[in-house]
Amino acid sequence: SRQRYVLGDTAMQKMAQSHVFLSGIGGLGVEIGKLGNIYLSRRKRMLMHFHDTKQCTKWDLGINFFIHEDDITSQRNRAEATLHHIAELNPYVHVAASTVPLDETTDLSFLKQYQCVILTEVSLLLQKKINDFCHAQQPPIKFISADVYGICSRLFCDFGDEFEVLDTTGEEPKEIFISNITQSNPGIVTCLENHPHRLETGQFLTFREVNGMSCLNGSTHQITVVSPYSFTIGDTSDMEPYLHGGIAIEVKIPKMFYFERLEKQITHPLCLVADFSKPEAPLQIHVAMLALNHFQENFGRGPNIGCLQDAEEMLKIAVSISETLEDKPQVNGDVVKWLSRTAQGFLAPLAAAVGGVASQEVLKAVTGKFSPLQQWLYIDMLDIVTPLEKMSSEEFDPRGDRYDALRACIGDSLCQKLHDLNVFLVGCGAIGCEMLKNFALLGVGTGQDKGLVTITDPDLIEKSNLNRQFLFRPRHIQKPKSYTAAEATLNINPYLKIDSYINKVCPATENTFSDEFYTKQDVIVTALDNAEARRYIDSRCVANLRPLIDSGTMGTKGHTEVIVPHLTESYNSHRDPPEEEIPFCTLKSFPAAIEHTIQWARDKFESSFSHKPSLFNKFWQTYPSAEEVLQRIKSGESLEGCFHAIKTLSRRPRSWTQCVELARVKFEKYFSHKALQLLHSFPLDTRLKDGSLFWQSPKRPPFPVKFEFSDPLHYGFIVSAAKLFATVYCVPFTEKDLSEETILKIISAVKVPEFRPSNKV
Repeated sequence: SRQRYVLGDTAMQKMAQSHVFLSGIGGLGVEIGKLGNIYLSRRKRMLMHFHDTKQCTKWDLGINFFIHEDDITSQRNRAEATLHHIAELNPYVHVAASTVPLDETTDLSFLKQYQCVILTEVSLLLQKKINDFCHAQQPPIKFISADVYGICSRLFCDFGDEFEVLDTTGEEPKEIFISNITQSNPGIVTCLENHPHRLETGQFLTFREVNGMSCLNGSTHQITVVSPYSFTIGDTSDMEPYLHGGIAIEVKIPKMFYFERLEKQITHPLCLVADFSKPEAPLQIHVAMLALNHFQENFGRGPNIGCLQDAEEMLKIAVSISETLEDKPQVNGDVVKWLSRTAQGFLAPLAAAVGGVASQEVLKAVTGKFSPLQQWLYIDMLDIVTPLEKMSSEEFDPRGDRYDALRACIGDSLCQKLHDLNVFLVGCGAIGCEMLKNFALLGVGTGQDKGLVTITDPDLIEKSNLNRQFLFRPRHIQKPKSYTAAEATLNINPYLKIDSYINKVCPATENTFSDEFYTKQDVIVTALDNAEARRYIDSRCVANLRPLIDSGTMGTKGHTEVIVPHLTESYNSHRDPPEEEIPFCTLKSFPAAIEHTIQWARDKFESSFSHKPSLFNKFWQTYPSAEEVLQRIKSGESLEGCFHAIKTLSRRPRSWTQCVELARVKFEKYFSHKALQLLHSFPLDTRLKDGSLFWQSPKRPPFPVKFEFSDPLHYGFIVSAAKLFATVYCVPFTEKDLSEETILKIISAVKVPEFRPSNKV
């Protein structure tokens, strides 16, 4: 349900009808497959086909969280070993596995049944061949390739010559209140004071409720931003003078994206800059990873772990490749050498990040929603290995355990530091599950004498959690998140030492999470859903000089922040500006934006179905005897809440018919009488003392709504309100009572009070 809020029904339906092929179920492939399977469908028409030709090895235990010791003992294929685990994540998706070799001699016609093809752990030559095949189809098969080699990763997308995106951002269309429009070429539109438009040049707007320049109403214009509070819309010099009012609404216009084949993009890459502190990095990694591909083709193997001779050879290849590229980028010797030394290794957190992005690109490919990656994304972890320059090559040699892939990247000493860490993770939701999975693959908290992962989360697992919290399954619903997550994490790495709590981290639990507890932690990780809890934990970290890693998501957006004592500012050092409170008079009489109407509806809902019934219940809990209440009232005693209780008793509905009647009267009051009263008090031609019209932006004159039984919105209000009244006042009702025939019969007999204007303002 939460995914539908972000994507919409149309995108969900497209996903449900898509077929996706994924080759290579190593550490990166399983990340893409896991996320893709969770996100992609809620109907059993979607197919995900997993392909892999390799057997499970000890190496896979540190990179693939679905492979276990028994898979290695039985020499199972990686795709077959992970298939049932991935299928568990989403019972609505049909999954299949294939172990048939995929090479330069393979007939690729079988790919025509898929809308998207994803390749990992595939040679560059084969990537080019498959990309050419996909690009040539009509319509093109969306092509994605992704690789993680040691400290470097790359992601490439090709969605065909032309790829139409219906909605590039997924954001709700903006509405801007207008204060003025000039009669000029170009016409300048100015927003209300202190309300920036937050638009971009090239966007399209349509207009309504403009007085004076009425010809703008209903028309669409492309804008050019002038300032945060103004923009131009073209020639308005021949239009009537602007008088007042008006709203500009953003129009979502489909946008075309253009892609080139992999072959051409190799020599003239279009890269997304992920780190603005080093904008030159993508091209440097591009050259380094091409050099790695050529090394593999020339020698039939990858460069040996920590081998300086292979690194020198790869550097020579990189220099020659750079000369063949159109931009002739400068070769970064450090990137090439460290890529060579670590290429056989694997960093699970890097694969998690790249796999997450790749899964999002699959989503974009099959739905046509959100701007796709154009066309390369490179991410490196050079900062991690640069301090390891002086380590001996033996530090990186394999030891025959599950951490060999990690050790090849960061050395044994750093692996031991990870094993000995004490980590406190607060929150076991979507981010918390990902953190625990990474901890298990990295061996965090597995040291013989030191190391422990402590987790806490007071929540129980809900059905809506299952589409993004991959450690949980339907059988876990209504079980504690922390206990379940701990059990699932031990299934990935049984050597992990983990301690789980169901306590909220707050002042009330400081006996459990004391200063002594915090000082024992090497790092605190928060995966929370509210700022208040973040601020509290940050204050505890500051007081105890503990580093904090904070992260969070909201819809398609996310953030992460690393806080180190004496080095960075704390979370509490910066605050979001307080949300602007909506004045009562605006809510009551002059709502101008959707936020106002939502808050008005919420206030009405809470008053009718929560606040007033609570006051009624509280009164009778205080004075349980009705006879006693009557006697005390007769004696002249004033009882708190007495007036409200008597009023509620006299007006409460006592039958289903009365519930429907009350709902119908409320409709008339809220949506007709209230508007008529406002127009009676302030007619449309009302002017202020300065001569300006009363009804002008941001005030918008109301219009009374006439009840229509055939209108689904009107009918839905009556039924929903009646059911709520019946529930609150313990009035029974049946399925027959909810039928249209019964509702219509009751409504037809209701005597709706006529509107009588009041002189109150």
